[in-house]
Amino acid sequence: MKSPAPRMSSNDGVADAVRAALGSLASDVTERNFEVTVSVVRKDVAKALLLLRDTPGLEYQQLVEMVGCDYPERPLRFEVNYCLLSLTKNRRVRVRTMTDDKVPVPSVTAIWPVAGWLEREIWDLYGVLFEGNADHRRILTDYGFAGHPFRKDFPLTGYVEMRYSEEEKRVVYEPVKLAQDFRSFDFMSPWEGADYILPGDEKAKEGAGQ
Repeated sequence: MKSPAPRMSSNDGVADAVRAALGSLASDVTERNFEVTVSVVRKDVAKALLLLRDTPGLEYQQLVEMVGCDYPERPLRFEVNYCLLSLTKNRRVRVRTMTDDKVPVPSVTAIWPVAGWLEREIWDLYGVLFEGNADHRRILTDYGFAGHPFRKDFPLTGYVEMRYSEEEKRVVYEPVKLAQDFRSFDFMSPWEGADYILPGDEKAKEGAGQ
């Protein structure tokens, strides 16, 4: 009985093809868990993405997603990831570049117009600027929002809260206030008003009777 054939990656040979196409533009090309990842210096990211789209044999025509990451311990704390799909080859590749909150990343809206929405989202949530994108407006948070909520150092409570003021007949913004009067501490159950005993809670009664 023959042993089963080894599983082949749909990305076989892609890493080498990417290295050949990008040359010095790619600072690193790795393949892990059947995913090819390309690291590119910030200033060269638009050139690299254009080559990945137009090089015969690669043909990553579609920008599926752009994702931001925050690593505060790094000098360049923000990572921008471009997830590309080849519709003709049925392959995916991830391109990543790094920056800080001052130096902008080249916009790729001239290559994929949909990047305008994705770049706005990364700016809104992380504060990463994109040179060439003239529409740096908030897209997920409110226009009066302070800060960038996906940064690791952003407080979970935020900085401001909004409410509708009956007196002023409009939405008002105020510093976050965590009033003690509105807190409820129920250490016996995670759900206030629960009429059942959670597993383990019965031990408290057993211990009280000893």
